[in-house]
Amino acid sequence: MISKGTRARQPVPTSPEGLAYLAAYLEEDGLPPEGTPVWRTRRGEPRPLTHWAARRIFQRACEVLGANWTLHDLRHMAAKRMARDPELKLHEVQTILRHTHISTTELYTAVGLDDLCDKLAAFYSRPVQPTTWPTQYAQDDIEAVFGAGQ
Repeated sequence: MISKGTRARQPVPTSPEGLAYLAAYLEEDGLPPEGTPVWRTRRGEPRPLTHWAARRIFQRACEVLGANWTLHDLRHMAAKRMARDPELKLHEVQTILRHTHISTTELYTAVGLDDLCDKLAAFYSRPVQPTTWPTQYAQDDIEAVFGAGQ
C-alpha cells in the first residue's frame, strides 16, 4: 500500500482469506498493467480505486442495507478486535494499524458498553450457585495454623 503520510510503498499484513479474495478479484479482472494499482473501479473506464471511490461504493451498500457505517468504522471494529485479542501484543496491533504512538492503539483496549452488556447477560443466564458454609474446620487446617496436638 501507499502510506498516507510519506506516500512510500509499505507492506501490508493480511489474512489467508484476504489473499483468497485478492486472487479471485485478479482472476476475474486480470493482472493490472505494470506500475498501476491493483484495485480498479469497475464502472466506466477502469481507473485506480481511490479512497473516495471505495467510500462511495460502501455508502451505496449501506443505503441498500439501511446501515450508517463508514469505511473508518470497519477500521475501528478491526482495531478493537485485534487490541482485545490475547494472542496479539499491543505493539503488534500498533504496527498493523501503523499508529505512531502506542497511546493511540491503547484507546481500543477500553471496555465498551456492548462488552459489559454481553458479560452481564452471560452472568444472569448462569444458574445461581448456592452459598455453602463449612460446618467445621478440617483437622489438617487446624494443625497447619496452631500446630499438632490441638
